[in-house]
Amino acid sequence: MIDEIQKNLLREVADLDSLPVGAYNIRTNGASAARATTANIDIVTKADGKGIDIYIKPFTKNESVHIPVIISESGLTEVVYNDFHIGEGADVTIIAGCGIHNCGDQKSAHDGIHSFFLDKNARVRYVEKHYGSGDGTGGAVMNPTTVVELGEGSYLEMETTQIKGIDSTSRVTRAKVASDATLIVKEKIMTHGEQFAETDFTVDLCGENSHANVVSRSVAKDTSRQVFRSNILGNAKCHGHTECDAIIMDHATVSAIPEIVANHLDASLIHEAAIGKIAGEQLAKLMTLGLDEKEAEEQIISGFLK
Repeated sequence: MIDEIQKNLLREVADLDSLPVGAYNIRTNGASAARATTANIDIVTKADGKGIDIYIKPFTKNESVHIPVIISESGLTEVVYNDFHIGEGADVTIIAGCGIHNCGDQKSAHDGIHSFFLDKNARVRYVEKHYGSGDGTGGAVMNPTTVVELGEGSYLEMETTQIKGIDSTSRVTRAKVASDATLIVKEKIMTHGEQFAETDFTVDLCGENSHANVVSRSVAKDTSRQVFRSNILGNAKCHGHTECDAIIMDHATVSAIPEIVANHLDASLIHEAAIGKIAGEQLAKLMTLGLDEKEAEEQIISGFLK
């Protein structure tokens, strides 16, 4: 039975008010609470119980998989391994995400290791949201690791969002991109209080005409700290771009370390990084429309992270 706190977490991380249509696996407090499969999508518990394998048949179209994780027990920590096997020519959406509600004095933590294996010409849109709530002192910790292997001509778009309540996170992504394949990453992070967020991307562009675009947008408030690292390696004729844009406020700190390595004559790589405060003229313009300074800041941040 899913209680009201858990229902709220599901709304926050997966936009779910009820059980979704299609395949899904809902994990609550360390165990599977609900599961459904379809004719084209199978979900199998790993032999050790520490995760699931998701199998999507070749040429599956217009289907989705929801795999949210919610924790409402203070002191619960877990490591979960989820592997996605996407068949040739499939085109699907995967909705993940983790929510932690901690009202106790012990740390609650979820480490999710997600591995994606896309066969030739497969396409996946992957959406992942992280959210924390509760007034406990133990804190909420999430350390997601994503491993990606893109087959020839495949396409993976990752949208990752963390905008509230996570006290500490180390986000690691490792990807290998084959010929004519594309990896798109859109990351959004906001930290406040004394929170810490670290992002570490490494993308190997291994095949001819492979492509990667890694973009991070973040806002750091109060005394929070953020570190962004991104390394794109061009090992063939390829195109790679990495970008970090951050707004810094109060007494926060942000470190951006983009790196590109060309190991091939025809590797075309670009990196960009920008960190700065909210421009005074932006605030002034919105305040002339009747907003106070705090409301104007919130409008600017909302638009920046949209």
